[in-house]
Amino acid sequence: MLTILGFAMIATFLVLIMLKKMSPIAALVLIPALFCVFVGKGAKLGDYVLDGVTSLAPTAAMLMFAIVYFGVMIDVGLFDPIVRAILKFCKADPLRIVVGTAVLAAIVSLDGDGSTTFMITVSAMYPLYKRLKMSLVVMTGVAAMANGVMNTLPWGGPTARAATALKLDASDIFIPMIPALAVGLLGVFALAYVLGRRERKRLGVLTLDEVLVEEKETESTSETVLVGAGTGSGAGTGFGKKAAATGGSGSGTDADIDGPAAKESEEPEDDERLAGLDPNRTTLRPKLYWFNALLTVTLLTAMIMELLPIPVLFLLGAALALTVNFPHMPDQKARLGAHAENVLNVAGMVFAAAVFTGVLTGTGMVDGMANWLVDNIPDGMGPHMAFVTGVLSIPLTYFMSNDGFYFGVLPVLAEAGQAHGVSSLEIARASLVGQPLHMSSPLVPAVYVLVGMAKVEFGDHTRFVVKWAALTSLVILAAGMLFGII
Repeated sequence: MLTILGFAMIATFLVLIMLKKMSPIAALVLIPALFCVFVGKGAKLGDYVLDGVTSLAPTAAMLMFAIVYFGVMIDVGLFDPIVRAILKFCKADPLRIVVGTAVLAAIVSLDGDGSTTFMITVSAMYPLYKRLKMSLVVMTGVAAMANGVMNTLPWGGPTARAATALKLDASDIFIPMIPALAVGLLGVFALAYVLGRRERKRLGVLTLDEVLVEEKETESTSETVLVGAGTGSGAGTGFGKKAAATGGSGSGTDADIDGPAAKESEEPEDDERLAGLDPNRTTLRPKLYWFNALLTVTLLTAMIMELLPIPVLFLLGAALALTVNFPHMPDQKARLGAHAENVLNVAGMVFAAAVFTGVLTGTGMVDGMANWLVDNIPDGMGPHMAFVTGVLSIPLTYFMSNDGFYFGVLPVLAEAGQAHGVSSLEIARASLVGQPLHMSSPLVPAVYVLVGMAKVEFGDHTRFVVKWAALTSLVILAAGMLFGII
């Protein structure tokens, strides 16, 4: 019964948020509370929720202060050069922008933290997607899959958990898996190329001048319509690319953009405008650029070396960044206020997810589902337990936390494999296969940073990414088997 109710609870949650019948926060709280009553353990709901909140409180704290820290770094201009470099590569070509999103997410993922990756990636790419009217779920999907593959780094979490659970060396698990994971990452880039071509076909390819001039024309026309300046302004006819580039406002400003001299002088400003960067914003701290860069590198290095718990590192980093860059109290309050919405949304979602995980674990639903799956593995699949583990890791790491899978299910799978001559190392490597999908799980706090900053509905992101992320996981599994790793 617990097994059936566990699957039913997860299915109900996914259906309701994908159909947008409930918000993710409401669904994460109300659905598990209802099922807790169905199980007959409603009296213990408070204990389950407090257990879940206690386990996720450090994660919530880390996300809160990480958002403040990286928000301040974005405000002071630390990532402006990165944005300009991406813009220089992407221009206004949707294909290049989607591929650039995948590459940026993969590079930033080297720090091993999904929340950091998503904050930097969305901050850099969101203005481009928004300005060109590109699909935002393409951005969130590609970023999540690239981060999912890179999340298998030894300091990313899953590999360390697998090594701990099976008493193995993390390097023995990860290093042989590099070829298969590289194929998976190439698969993400290939998928980004395909999705980018689809966006290019839908939107066409513009130049920076065309995008900016068309926007100016549209804004000008809107203002004319609002003040009732006549019906012949072209408000209802639209603007072609060529017409937009040649102006028509009467002021000469738009027409001048076509001139070589104007292009040379205006392009840097247009780049910054298109990327959402205001070169004159009051929060910029160019004199402190190298201090902020050194502080960020030091923070990420300390995180990788585990010198202090991650929440403590980001707490100290945020406090130091605010104090040095904004020594006056009103300025600090203004920066905290500017990022308060993101902090509240993400922290609220994490604590709501704590209700879901607390009930799922406390009632025994997770154990019931895991045992049911393991018990129903056919006897003939014993010699192929590595393959079975890889396949099971895709749904299991989506429907439960990494801790639940690696410390609860993986040892059982490894024991079953050893009984048929399959080494624990192969089982451990295969267990990494599901990470591209895991990073979009509703139980992963970082995904709420991604969809929150990108202003994407979680249900829309889920509908888009699940099929592609599952395909990426299967590509990694196939490559692992082909190379004899799994």
